[in-house]
Amino acid sequence: MAQHHAGHLFAKKTFHKPTYCHHCTDLLWGIIQQGFICEVCNFVVHDRCYKFVLSPCSTVAVSYVKTPVAHCWSEPGHFKRKFCQVCRKKLDDNLSLRCEICEYFVHAECVELSVPNCKECATYFPGRELSSVRHLHHWREGNLASNSKCAVCKKTCWSGECLVGYRCEWCGITAHATCHKLMSMECNFGIFEAIFLPPHAVSIPRTEVPMETIIGVSSKNLKSKDVLAREFACQCPRPLVYVRRKRRGGIARFFHYNIKARSISEEFSSGDRDTKPLASRDSETESFAGGSSAPTSTPSTGGGSSKSHEREKDGKEKDEETIKIYDGNQGVRREQFRVIHMSRSSTTDQVLSTALKAFHITKPTTNYFLTDAYDEESTVSDPNPVGNLKRREGKRPAVFLRFREEERSTGEVLVYSGRLKTAQSVATIQVTDATTISDVIGAALDQFGLDPSTQLSYRMLKLVLDKGGVTERVLDLEERPWLMLKEHARESVRQMENVRFHMQLAEDPHGPTVALFVGNLPPNLNQRQYEKCLMDNLGEENRFSSIGPIYYEYGSLVIQYENANVAVRAFYILRESASNQDEKNLLVMLLPSLAPKLIPPGVTPLLIFVNVKSGGCQGLDLVTSFRKLLNPYQVFDLDNGGPLPGLYVFRHIENYRILVCGGDGTIGWVLQCLDNVGQDSQCSSPPCAIVPLGTGNDLARVLRWGSGYTGGEDAMTLLKDVIDAEEIRLDRWTVVFHPDEKAEEKVVVNQALQIVTSSQSEDNTAIYVMNNYFGIGIDADLCLDFHNAREENPNKFNSRLHNKGVYVKMGLRKMVSRKMCKDLHKEIRVEVDGKHIELPPVEGIIILNILSWGSGANPWGPEREDQFSKPNHWDGMLEVVGVTGVVHLGQIQSGLRSAIRIAQGGHIKIRINTDMPVQVDGEPWVQTPCDVVVLKSALKATMLKKTKMKRRNTEAVMSPLTSCPSPTPPSTSGSHHAHQQSTDEL
Repeated sequence: MAQHHAGHLFAKKTFHKPTYCHHCTDLLWGIIQQGFICEVCNFVVHDRCYKFVLSPCSTVAVSYVKTPVAHCWSEPGHFKRKFCQVCRKKLDDNLSLRCEICEYFVHAECVELSVPNCKECATYFPGRELSSVRHLHHWREGNLASNSKCAVCKKTCWSGECLVGYRCEWCGITAHATCHKLMSMECNFGIFEAIFLPPHAVSIPRTEVPMETIIGVSSKNLKSKDVLAREFACQCPRPLVYVRRKRRGGIARFFHYNIKARSISEEFSSGDRDTKPLASRDSETESFAGGSSAPTSTPSTGGGSSKSHEREKDGKEKDEETIKIYDGNQGVRREQFRVIHMSRSSTTDQVLSTALKAFHITKPTTNYFLTDAYDEESTVSDPNPVGNLKRREGKRPAVFLRFREEERSTGEVLVYSGRLKTAQSVATIQVTDATTISDVIGAALDQFGLDPSTQLSYRMLKLVLDKGGVTERVLDLEERPWLMLKEHARESVRQMENVRFHMQLAEDPHGPTVALFVGNLPPNLNQRQYEKCLMDNLGEENRFSSIGPIYYEYGSLVIQYENANVAVRAFYILRESASNQDEKNLLVMLLPSLAPKLIPPGVTPLLIFVNVKSGGCQGLDLVTSFRKLLNPYQVFDLDNGGPLPGLYVFRHIENYRILVCGGDGTIGWVLQCLDNVGQDSQCSSPPCAIVPLGTGNDLARVLRWGSGYTGGEDAMTLLKDVIDAEEIRLDRWTVVFHPDEKAEEKVVVNQALQIVTSSQSEDNTAIYVMNNYFGIGIDADLCLDFHNAREENPNKFNSRLHNKGVYVKMGLRKMVSRKMCKDLHKEIRVEVDGKHIELPPVEGIIILNILSWGSGANPWGPEREDQFSKPNHWDGMLEVVGVTGVVHLGQIQSGLRSAIRIAQGGHIKIRINTDMPVQVDGEPWVQTPCDVVVLKSALKATMLKKTKMKRRNTEAVMSPLTSCPSPTPPSTSGSHHAHQQSTDEL
């Protein structure tokens, strides 16, 4: 058996069940020794394909990664029809993890051997010109879609039987293993190039804050502050994976899953190999210190308990011994080991070689030796040690895999150039026990062709690659790298193999400025009060250099630091601090920055907002899908700071689009935030598309985005529709409430709502911006009852069907109960464009800006011959209709009848003489006697309307992907975003 050029350790193999080649996907034919299998990663291959294998073995896969990027692991779960990237076996019903950024799947017990090769989503470097930027494909093997075709030979390149084929994580192009080497290395981001935020335009500060924290991935599962300050990846402790669920009383609650260490030996074992996995976990405990014992984990095949896993002969079972292998002191502390099965006649070299394979180490065996774990770590020197290992009663023999550190006073370290512009990417430096980091930097500069006299301009990083994550530390010039590696070897021999040294400039090329977004502060304070609130938590030693912009009505702001280390300290301090108002923890985000000059001409980046609280779990699925299809830095979860962080990051982009995934309330929330940040942005009114996740979704219906997202349409189709969509104007209206002087002293009837607006003046005048409709009377009364019911039991209102059922039940109750809105026409007075309107006997009036209300109904009715013009949502006119009661509302909903057309105009005054339920865009409350004025707002929204195959040119359509309109003055109106969220299910 010889090592393959791709690092595999191939051996001839007899397979006892149908097996497929991992290179060409064909079935292996024959009776005995049908093909080869890698004894480490289980790569199966034909005789004829043996010489053409390109997929690297997991033992050398890390060496193919120039710049390690940590994966952002999901919670442990089950993923059907996927394969593990480490052991190449099906995930099936085994507990598994996936990266939230790329298509990397791995068994939970294989995560320690995973390769940190996630997409590098922020590669900005100062001084780089757009013309010199060259973006390369990021290839990922296997787990392709069932319709994948090779871009070179046009043949099918996927398989449901094995891990095969390659896909670029950026552009989505797929190809065979052989064909993908024939393709151009440069990537153009594929069909989403027009909306893709290029990584070379994204800059993140050089800090120790994990990437998933900056992106906002798994914000509810973040670790404690001290762990995050040291690690670059969320890692799963062994043998348990802990998942942070929620906080109660300031204490983090953790739940765990039992994880078994996965054997890397293949599952088709026929008994002709030394290394074989155990089929199940053994219940035994180990204790080397003589204290309390803890449960340990043993390898598992993950393929279930099939007959092929059983030993073929009882005699052979008696001739074998099961040995536990620890690769260092860390394995004992973590209670983590691997198991090998050896013949009692095996030599020491055979046991040592098999132990190294179990930990994916292919270095020469002369660098390592074995010690008996139960015999005070005495060196294993017997020619046939298996039968002579010391045993404890009821326990397996155990050995340590050790590095010969005392005999190895010299060695070599690999130094990577990282993002430095050098002729070669890796330098091999010979070191001794006395060699310092300063010596290594000087030798590396010489090999990289850089000026050795500029040594003080560089620094050395130590990167530890473990479990798909990257732990980083800046090294002092006097530290000794070879002694450092020996120390790692004592802890874990495998960890020693995964320690890297990277060169980088001592001064952060991105500049020292770090921006922190801080939310959950008390709203409507002045700047001095906000500064005091922050400094009470930070202390003078962590003072920020500047503050602003401040979003007063949201209780949010941005602070800047000129020192990255101080910014990181402030980040963790504020994250553990609470607001003085309601003791709610502050929301703190470290924001990336964008370089507009590096965005290619013709590219209009898409900023995506997803309300994960809308539509059940559909929002969570969309967040993951969009992050994989696009740059994750252009996808924002509204549950993590709302729209303001994303709008701040994109403030310098002159031309971009927005995709809002949520209900009508979410759309209004985003538009309101755009009004507030418009004066600080290059683009004040970017066009907005919609993925309807709410219940009503009336604005989405009008713009052809559908009645509600059901999950049947994949994220790729949604993005294609956004690219093809047409820009169209949406009128917006200001609704002003002037309460009577006597009414000002009354308490708000609906205590559950307690609306807070930034435009509440001293005389209690309230101002709202209306996008869809404004109702008074019976429809607002129903909306209010629904709102109160949902406030009492929010967990029950997570289904569109259930929500509509609740509406029907409440409507039936209204039919038999006391009618609060009876004789509404006698209690209000309406003027339209200065003319008094005589109202017919009605129980409610609805003022429409769009021709969709109550989940798609059209109260205005079909077009007919009368004194009114044909309405639309950009004509500067509102439509006033009346309803006679609950039965009339039901008839409108079912399409059997239209509402009563009352008036049409652009300026409406209403006098309300008694307490009356009202609602603005689904936000209900009981209004005291007042004067209401509805007038056209200076603010207009630019929306995206989904196109059809054939379309008439009868609408005010603007050419797509045009430059952004000139900024308009922001409105001072609007309600707090928390109440906008609550309308998504209406």
